[in-house]
Amino acid sequence: MYPSSDGGQLGGVIQKNRKCRDIVFLVIFVVFWIAMIVNSSFGFNKGNPKRLVYGLDYEGNLCGDKDAHRNLRELELRYWVNPNQVHESGLKNSAFKLADARSICLLDCPIPAEDSLNWVCDYPDGDIHLTLDEWIDRNYDYFEFLTPDMRNSSLQLQGPCYPVIFPSVNVFWSCQFIARPSNMSLRHWQQMGGVNINEGLEIDKSIHKTMNSRSAVVKRYMADIGKSWFVLLVCGGLLPLFLSGIWLLLIRYLVSGMPWITVVLFNILVVSVTMLFYLKAGWIGNDAVTPIVGVHDPYVHVYGRELTHLRVAAILMTAIMGMAILASIAIVRRILMATSVLKVAAKVIREVRFLMTFPVIPYAILGIFYMIWVSAALHIFSSGEVHQNNCESNCCAYNLSSSRVSCERCCGYSIHYTPHIGISILFHLFGGYWATHFFIACSSTVIAGSVASYYWTRGDSSPRIPFLPVFASMKRLVRYNLGSVAVGSLVLSFVESIRFILEAIRRKLKVSYTTPDNWFGKIVHNSSNCCLKCVEWTIKSVNRNAYIMIAITGKSFFKSSAIATELIMNNILRIGKVNVVGDVILSLGKLCVSLSSAMFAFLMLDTYDYKSAHKKITSPLFPVLACWILGYVVATLFFGVVEMSIDSIILSFCQDAEENQGTAQYAPPLLLETLTDKNETQRLTN
Repeated sequence: MYPSSDGGQLGGVIQKNRKCRDIVFLVIFVVFWIAMIVNSSFGFNKGNPKRLVYGLDYEGNLCGDKDAHRNLRELELRYWVNPNQVHESGLKNSAFKLADARSICLLDCPIPAEDSLNWVCDYPDGDIHLTLDEWIDRNYDYFEFLTPDMRNSSLQLQGPCYPVIFPSVNVFWSCQFIARPSNMSLRHWQQMGGVNINEGLEIDKSIHKTMNSRSAVVKRYMADIGKSWFVLLVCGGLLPLFLSGIWLLLIRYLVSGMPWITVVLFNILVVSVTMLFYLKAGWIGNDAVTPIVGVHDPYVHVYGRELTHLRVAAILMTAIMGMAILASIAIVRRILMATSVLKVAAKVIREVRFLMTFPVIPYAILGIFYMIWVSAALHIFSSGEVHQNNCESNCCAYNLSSSRVSCERCCGYSIHYTPHIGISILFHLFGGYWATHFFIACSSTVIAGSVASYYWTRGDSSPRIPFLPVFASMKRLVRYNLGSVAVGSLVLSFVESIRFILEAIRRKLKVSYTTPDNWFGKIVHNSSNCCLKCVEWTIKSVNRNAYIMIAITGKSFFKSSAIATELIMNNILRIGKVNVVGDVILSLGKLCVSLSSAMFAFLMLDTYDYKSAHKKITSPLFPVLACWILGYVVATLFFGVVEMSIDSIILSFCQDAEENQGTAQYAPPLLLETLTDKNETQRLTN
C-alpha cells in the first residue's frame, strides 16, 4: 500500500492534503523562461525576417525595405550590374566574391534589347535630377543624361550606367544570369568602345552557387514558414482541432467501428501524402517546384537544392508507406482487443464532466505560445548587422554625389552574424521543445487526476470528490505539481535533444566515410542508435505513467516514477494485454490527424498565391512538415484524453489490486471484464 502525500494511507480516494514538490526544478523552469524572454527580445531588436529572402544593394539597403535609406518597397529583386565582376567571382582561384560585386534593387530582372543597348543605372543622385519613380518608369536608364566623363566611366564598367548584355531570370528574388549574351547588345557595346566583357559559364555558375548554398537554402526555408503563416494557422491549428474533436466524438458514440476506420484512413492518407511528395518532386506530372519566380522562358531550366530535398522526402515517405501498410496488416487480428480497451475510455469520457472539452484550454495556450515563438524564431534567424565587406580587388565605381570615380569603400555589403547567434538559435529551439512537452505533461496530469477521481469512487457521486473533477485536478496541478511536471518534461526534452545531436554526428561520420567497415564495428554502430531510441521510448513511457501517479499520490516526479514502474512490473501481463494494441490505434489516430493536416497544407500551398509573386514559397517541404508536427501536437493534446484515461484506469486498477490482495474493489465492471479474460491472458502468455 502506498502512502499518500499527507502521510496517511491512500484508501480509495485522492487525498487533498498535499505538499509542493520539486520546487527547485520549478525555479529552474522560471529562470529558463526569463532567459527565453531576454533571448527573444534580442531577436526582435536585431532581426528582420525580410533578410531571409531579399539581398542588399550597393548602399547596404535591404531590397524591398520601405524603411531603408531609399524607399525600396517595390524594388525587391537584387541585380548585379557589372557582368565582369560576376564572372570574376566565379573563377576558381579568384579572391573576389559575389558579395563584393556591385548590386542594385530593381522591380524586375532586365533583359537585353533586340535592336539596341539597354542600360541599368545607379539610383539617381547628384547631377541626375530624377525621382526614384521616374527612374523606374525609364526602366532604370538615364544614359542620355550623362556627361562625357560619366559616359567614359560607364564604358569602363565603372558606372553610373551599366550595359544589359546577358538575359536574367528571377530566381528567389535575385537575377540569375543566363550565360548566353545577346549578340546585338554586345555588338552595340563594342561599337561604342566599351571594354571587353567576359562570356564564360562562370557568370552563370557564380550566382547559382551563391543562391544554392546551404545557408541561403536554410534562410529561405525559414522565410517559407513566415510566408505561409495562414496555412499554418488553418492546417496546423484549426484543422487538427476540428479533426481531433470529430475523432473524440466518434470514440464516444461509435467506439466499435473506430479502430477499423482509423486503420483504413491512415493507409489512405499515408499513400496520398506520399503521392503529393512525388508530384512536387517532379516524378509524377509536371508540377515540380522551381526556383524561378514568375513567368519565364520555358527553355530556361534552373536547378535548386530544394528539389533534391523534396526527392529525399519522397523516398523516406515511400519507406514509411511500406512499413505502415505492413504494420496495418499485422494488427488487424488485434483490432477486437483494441475495441474493448477503447470502450473503457469511452465510458470514462461520458461520465467525467468536461473531460472531452478540457484539451481546448492547453490548445489555446499552446496556440498563443507558438505564434510568439515562431515570430521570435524568424527574428533570431535573421538577426545580425549590415557591414561593408573588406575586399582587396578592383571595385572602382562612379560616385554621383562626389562626381568622380572612387575606389575606396566600394565593396559590397553583407549581414554579419555574431558567434552567439548560433547558441541563441539552439537555445530558442530547445525552449520551444521543452515548452511543448511541458504543456502536454500538464494536460496529461490534469486528465489523469480527473480519471483517477472517477475510478476511486466507482464512478458514483461522492462528497469527497469535487463536482467538477477536471477543474479540481487543474487546481491541484497549479498549486502543488508544476515543479514535478517541469522536471519530467525537462528529462524527456534533454534525452531527445541528446539523441538528435548524436544522430547528427552519426550522419556526419557516415558522410565522411568513417563508419566502421568491419562487422563488429557495424553492429556497435547500429545497436547504439537502436539503444538510444529505446531509451527515448522508455523515458516517454515512464514519464506518462509518472504523471498519473503524481496526479493520484501527489508525490515528486522521481518517487512517482518509481511507484509507477513497480506497479507496471508487478502487473506486466495485464498492462501488456490492453496497452500495446490500444496505444497503436491511438498512435495511428494521431497520425491520421497530422497526415490530414499535411495533405491539406500541400493543397493550400499549391494555389496561385504561393506559386508566384512575393508570396511564392521556395518549397512546400518546411510548411508541410510544420503543419504535420503542429497537427500531431494538437492531436496529442486531444487524444491524450483517451490515452491517459486508459493508462490512469489501468494503473489505478493495479494499485487497487495491490492494496486489496489481488482483488480490485473499485474497478468498473467493463474494466474487470477486459482485464480478467483468462483465455486471452493464457494465450498471450503462451
